[in-house]
Amino acid sequence: MAFQKPSHTFTKIHLKALRTNIFQILFSLSFTVLINTLAFAQDLPKPTESIKPKVERDTLNVVADSLLAAPLNIKESDSIGTDSIPKKKEFLTGIVKYRAQDYVSMNQKTQKITLYNQAEVLYQDMEIKSGIIVIDYSKNLVYAGRLKDSAGVYTQPPIFKQGSNVVEPDSIIFNTETKKALIFNSKTEQSGGTIIADVTKKENDSVYFIKRGKFTTSENLDDPEYYFLMRKAKVVPNKKVVTGFTNMFIYDVPTPIGLPFAYFPMTKKQTSGIIFPSFGEQNDRGYFLQNGGYYFAISDYVDLAVLGDYYTNGSYGTRVETNYALRYKFRGNLSFRYENLINEERGFPDYSRSTIYNLRWSHSQDSKANPNSRFSASVNLGSSTYYQESINQYNAANFLNNTMSSSISYSKTFQGEPQTNLSVTATHSQNTQTGQINMTLPTFQGSVGRVFPFAPKEGTKKGALHNINFQYNVRGENRIQTTDELFFKQEMFDDAKIGMKHSIPLSTNWKLFKYFSMSASTNFEENWTLNTIKKYYDEFEDDVITIDRKGFDSFRTYNFGTSLGTTIYGMYDFKLKDKDPKIQAIRHVMRPSVSYNINPAFDQYYETYEVISADGLTTTEEEYSRFEGSIFGSPNKTYASSVGISLSNNLEAKVKDKDSTATEAKKVVLLNNLNFSTSYNVAGDSLNWSPVRVSGGTQILNNKMSINFGMTLDPYALDNNNRKIDKFNIENGGSLFRMTSASMNMSYTLSSDTFKGETEEDKRAIEDNVRSGGRADDLFGKNEDFADKRLSDDSGGSKADENSEFYKYEIPWSLRLAYAVNYSNSARQNEISSHSLMFSGDIDLSPRWTVGASSGYDFKNQGFTYTQLRFERDLLSWRMNFSWIPFSSRSSWNFFIGIKSSLLKDLKYDKRKQRDQQL
Repeated sequence: MAFQKPSHTFTKIHLKALRTNIFQILFSLSFTVLINTLAFAQDLPKPTESIKPKVERDTLNVVADSLLAAPLNIKESDSIGTDSIPKKKEFLTGIVKYRAQDYVSMNQKTQKITLYNQAEVLYQDMEIKSGIIVIDYSKNLVYAGRLKDSAGVYTQPPIFKQGSNVVEPDSIIFNTETKKALIFNSKTEQSGGTIIADVTKKENDSVYFIKRGKFTTSENLDDPEYYFLMRKAKVVPNKKVVTGFTNMFIYDVPTPIGLPFAYFPMTKKQTSGIIFPSFGEQNDRGYFLQNGGYYFAISDYVDLAVLGDYYTNGSYGTRVETNYALRYKFRGNLSFRYENLINEERGFPDYSRSTIYNLRWSHSQDSKANPNSRFSASVNLGSSTYYQESINQYNAANFLNNTMSSSISYSKTFQGEPQTNLSVTATHSQNTQTGQINMTLPTFQGSVGRVFPFAPKEGTKKGALHNINFQYNVRGENRIQTTDELFFKQEMFDDAKIGMKHSIPLSTNWKLFKYFSMSASTNFEENWTLNTIKKYYDEFEDDVITIDRKGFDSFRTYNFGTSLGTTIYGMYDFKLKDKDPKIQAIRHVMRPSVSYNINPAFDQYYETYEVISADGLTTTEEEYSRFEGSIFGSPNKTYASSVGISLSNNLEAKVKDKDSTATEAKKVVLLNNLNFSTSYNVAGDSLNWSPVRVSGGTQILNNKMSINFGMTLDPYALDNNNRKIDKFNIENGGSLFRMTSASMNMSYTLSSDTFKGETEEDKRAIEDNVRSGGRADDLFGKNEDFADKRLSDDSGGSKADENSEFYKYEIPWSLRLAYAVNYSNSARQNEISSHSLMFSGDIDLSPRWTVGASSGYDFKNQGFTYTQLRFERDLLSWRMNFSWIPFSSRSSWNFFIGIKSSLLKDLKYDKRKQRDQQL
């Protein structure tokens, strides 16, 4: 471009136009220099040393143009003081960083910059990655789109990021001045869901308007199995989505599930909100709404959910649940459930009304919080009939459980020499069949570590003198025994038993004849109690009267004991007969021991009272101890001196490993233990030998099957009335021992994932069952309380995602078996007291179909035990379950289908059907 030399007669308007053109040219050149500088600055070598500036005087006199000099008085100089046309705002107000793999093209004529193949542009908080990017700095626009390969397939779609928002469209137009954008066919993630929109208009950093958008939680965004079609919507990222008419589509097929307008809260933080209830019908209570309420997001450390149930016959229930956690300190959860139940209609013979409740609390302390003190809680208490009568409880393991237990404990360790330990524990044990409740409120325990007064200051302890040690233990209890009806009433505390036991054990040990271990011990105990009794005979009532006394009393006892034991090793090597046998050796380990114990009689703590016969002619003396019924019992009255004999066995084998690369033989346990024990009372007059007790256990089938057995062998015979007599059974024409009882238990667990370990979901299910007092397996059935899944953050996953192409070669399955048999013959009844087999198993028929069952058979009563059949279908973004109990008093079926994502867990259908009424 050429310029002519201006004449001296041009006007001020011409001068102004010329200055404007010069400004535009300078701006273009400056922008070009800026872009080239940013693009190629990385190629310039860094100077090795800085160039020092040199100051010289210019000999040329420069005179400034009078037109460019700033006038001191605007009125006396140029009539135009300032330019009326405002200065144009620069196109770029920040540093631009960009790159492309193939080329960066700049066209000054069209004022465009083109970046091709894996292009990236970073400008302020904006980041664009795409196949091709065009920057039009004449219009303040940035275009980004895909590339088409030789096969006609579009690749490298744009990824637009601004702040924390990410959009993945097909193409985008962005205005760098207004920060507005048009986005075509975008996909953006919002708080666990994805919005797929045909056209999106970005108004600013916090507002988007979309046209024909699809909202889904599906992982397959190209062909989602379901979505909500929003004709027009406003999106505030990470806050909310407001839309007009919207309805659900399932595989692009519209459904009548829709709303004239909708509001979707979008946030990555916990928010309070309504929990929609489940609805259904029961035979004896009518229509119902269950598990509806409100969720309170109190803070990042604690939350609260309040839920309620209502039935048209008047029954209702409520649940309060809270979870709390403080990182590196503690975590826990607390729940309380209350139900007011009405059965049938008033006036019918089977009409009844009852109230049940259940309190559960779990608290665990992080091991890093305090190494010297610890607090923990595991509480499960309430009505004995809660799990049997609750209409919102579907845990079969809890329903079949007969006990509930609780424990709250605090322990403190004081480091030092010796170490001191203190603990306070409150416990609770409840039999749901009898309603009997045992509690300790609280139990205090303290102990001082072992002290070796004669041990050398340096070196090891040798001999009986060096090994003499003693310690101090104290235990105090406030024990309460009550029933379900008197729980936490005044009568419960009236019968409390309070006491404290102090003990000082003294012991030592030493080697005898090199191969024997000898030990001796004595123990002194002092018992304090606040509960004693007084007995006397009342002639008028003709009965023995017992008076409970409150007040401090104590007694002291002591005993002695010694034992002698050794270990015998036996080895049989098969290599001596065969060079390469399969069983290379068998090792037998025996540990025999003999003990002697003396328990003196403490007659000084016993008193007598006289009882007059019915005819009044004779009197007899009855003996009793005032400590009868105290918390730790009464002291021993009879002198006892006994010798105990025991023998434990362990049997192992070395087997040749199937792996030819193995350098050593594989150890196989044949018998974990085989124990025999009995005792002889030296001071007794008759029946001095106690029964021989035998117990043992082993594991076979690669440790997958556990077998435990036991029996009791009595050496004495029975008379014609089946009473034990002081005569050996062999002398009475029988065998050496008479087996009075026997038992055997076997358990077997095997699955296709045996070596993969338990999943987190399995661990949570086991923890929930054990916490409620149930089994650690699912032989009684699995927990099918589908309503509780709404509060879970586990969105689940598809089983077909893992190795789906190899699925036809492997069918996942699991099997659990438990066999138990008990034999009784204490009084010649010679019967099997119990005999049952329980089993539970699951099998994946296809990548998304799982079938399971839990049942058992009672061989004694000849009938099936509690049976549950389960079916589960993984519908990708949805979960479908069906559970059926075909028979028993709780026969029913439950059907559930709902979205896995926690964002839309209220979109579900839950149908529960009880068995028909039986008249």
